[in-house]
This record gives sequence, C-alpha cells and structure tokens, in this order.
Amino acid sequence: MINLHLDLKISSTPSKILKSNYFLLALGVFVCLSVTAQSSFAEVTIPSHEYVSYFDSNGIYTVIGNVKNDLDYAIVPTVTVHVENNSQIFSKTIQHVPLASGTEIPFKIKFFEVLDNPILLPAELSFERTFAEELPIVVLYDETLITYDDGHLTGRIQNNGDTTIYNPKVFAVIHGYEKVLDVGQNMQAIEKIEPGEIVDFSMHPDPSITDDVYYYSCFGTMDTTVVPGTAKKAGGNFDFRFDSPGTYYHDPVFDDSGTTMSIIGYNSFPMDGYANFEFLPISGNEKFDVTLDGEPVEFIQSIDQMGSWHVAFTIDPLKQGTWEISGFEKGLPPDLPKIPIWIKQSGDWWSTDQIADSEFLEGIKFLIEKQVIEIPLLEMSSESEWRIPTWSKTVVGWWYEDKITDDEFLSIIKNLVEREIIVV
Repeated sequence: MINLHLDLKISSTPSKILKSNYFLLALGVFVCLSVTAQSSFAEVTIPSHEYVSYFDSNGIYTVIGNVKNDLDYAIVPTVTVHVENNSQIFSKTIQHVPLASGTEIPFKIKFFEVLDNPILLPAELSFERTFAEELPIVVLYDETLITYDDGHLTGRIQNNGDTTIYNPKVFAVIHGYEKVLDVGQNMQAIEKIEPGEIVDFSMHPDPSITDDVYYYSCFGTMDTTVVPGTAKKAGGNFDFRFDSPGTYYHDPVFDDSGTTMSIIGYNSFPMDGYANFEFLPISGNEKFDVTLDGEPVEFIQSIDQMGSWHVAFTIDPLKQGTWEISGFEKGLPPDLPKIPIWIKQSGDWWSTDQIADSEFLEGIKFLIEKQVIEIPLLEMSSESEWRIPTWSKTVVGWWYEDKITDDEFLSIIKNLVEREIIVV
C-alpha cells in the first residue's frame, strides 16, 4: 500500500482542556442537485440543508454533511466541523478522499465526548486540486429500488465499465418528510463486481430515525476504505484504516508491549455487521488473533495487492464491547516503497522475457489508477490496444537493479505514457 494511511488524515482540536476522541465515516461520490450553501470556497460548497446533526440510537452526537464540487477539475476537500457545548468548542478536521468534477461526497462524524447541549456551528471548507474519476458503477432505478415501511432500502448496482471493481460501496442521503436525516451505506460487504454484473444491496438508517424515513436520494458509489484510526505505539503514531458500516469504533489503545490493540465498538443495528481492518505490515510475518471481551472471534487474515494486512470478521446484531487484535510486531511500520513489490518483480520478469507485455502493463495501469503516476485526463485503452516499446526493457531492468530510483522510474513512465509511446 502506497501510504494509503495518509489518504485521509484527521485531527481533533478541543477547546480548553477537554480531550477530543474522534470518529469519521467518510463516504462516497454522489451526483444529485443541491441548493443554498452554508459553507463554501469558490465553487466547492456544503449545502446547508444537507449539513445536520442528531443523537444516534446509542446517544452519540452525530454530524453529517455533503461536499459538492462544481469546479471543472477534481479536488481533495478539507472540512472542519465545530460544535459548541456549554461554551466549549469541539472541532474535527477531515482531509477527505478525492472528489471528481461535478460530483458530491458526504461525511459522517461521531462525537464520543459527552455532549448534553450541543450546538452545530458552520463548517469550514478548503481544497487542493487533484486527479480523480468516477467509478463506472450505477444504481439501477427500477422496480427493485424499494424503501420499506421500517425505513430500510433494497436495490441493485451494475458495473458499466470494463474492469472488475473490488469492495464497492453504495451510499445515499436519507430524508424525512421535511429534512435530511442521515447518510446511509450498504450493510453487507460486496467483495467484487465484474464488468456488466448486477449485484443486490441493502441499506438501513440509524435505529433512532427509522420511523421518520421518507425516501433516499443522491445514490453514489466508491471503492475505497476511508475510515482512519490512529493509536499511540512505540513512541509514535500507528495509523490504520477500517471499513465497518453500521459499526463504530473509538479509543484504540496498544498494550505496553505494542503487540495488542484494543478498540471499543458497537453495532447499532438488529442485523449482522462486518469489520475489515487494514494495517501496514511491520515485518510482513504478522499472525493476528481477535477477541471480543476476552472471547475468541472467528476472522480472516489476508494481504492485498499493495502489501497491507486485512483482518475481517462478522459482528453480531446489537453487539458492543471491546475488541482486541493481537499479533502485531513491535515498533512502527517502515516507510514503504512508492511502488508495490509485485510490480517491481513483474518488471524484472518482463525485462528478461519471462512474461508478456500485457502482464507488465497491468502493473503500469494499476499505478495510474492508484494515482501513483498522475496523468490528468488520460483515457484508458482496451487491453488489445496496449503497447510498450521493447527498448524500454533496459530502463525497467535498471530500475529492478536499483540503478535508478522509484521516482526516476515513475518520471520516465509518466513521460512515455503522456507522449503515447506507452499506451495503457
């Protein structure tokens, strides 16, 4: 993973001496109409009617909002939310995920402080220019998109692109008769969706607002796990991420040995949930275990293409407690190379004629899609049109042998792609 733990940073600044715990659930890219802006910067806005707060079913103060990008380029928005409680101000700052031109992206923040008289103050908004494209996944607006009397919704999504999308997520703004109530996410994990495939999903509101739900709107999708966490470890910060719709976690703490992390969580919903924690490796030989309040939990441990560990498990309905994940190595993760090891290895195989051009170009495509190589406005070609000159094997060989750095290699590949000498 290429510093994905830095994709979404969060800081918390409480007033006076109160320490602010945090929880962020940053959600997907939306396309829908908005009106008056409460907070804005140029043509990037947070519509006032979609910036609201409520106490969830566990009494946790919750703020939701929606960032709209009307600029003609993609951005990374930064949002700061302020809440006043008995003359004390609590602030949470989110550097969000990339937001494509003409789209919207919501956020949900849980304040785990005890707030008995909260007043939601106007949000602050800024942004940086970046590159991002929308996922080719659409919600099907047909007879299967149904809102039920108990407030939950079912529907289907379809992959209209030509590549497999892994771990897609579906989001929507949840409305009452007169106002926005919440932001929802599909409750069941979707492992992948193939080109042309149609997949079912369901979505549930927080139990505290079930009876008030009228309709859902602004459906959107994304494929990134964006919930960040940080725990103190070995004298520094151990950053991690997790995906767990409907289940909220806070106060992660490592033990004195730095090998076990405990974290408080709760599933508010009367149905199974899931959690998928993502950790950067320290040695790469970690073997994890999971318990809930001291009892063993069945889980799956895996490693992704970027070299990050994943620890996934099911969460029973209406469950709360303290989860412990053990098996971490001591210390902090080392700085990872910009380029995953598997791409460098395939570069060696390609430069020595052990694999076909298309197999190596899969790695180049991966780097472009993950924005390791940033090429704005690039339109991907079909695999049958891919090409790479034979002479570039020399450059790839130099890179594998560390005769040139990762940055030098990326710069060369970026130049060749922009000049259409390499076509992906």
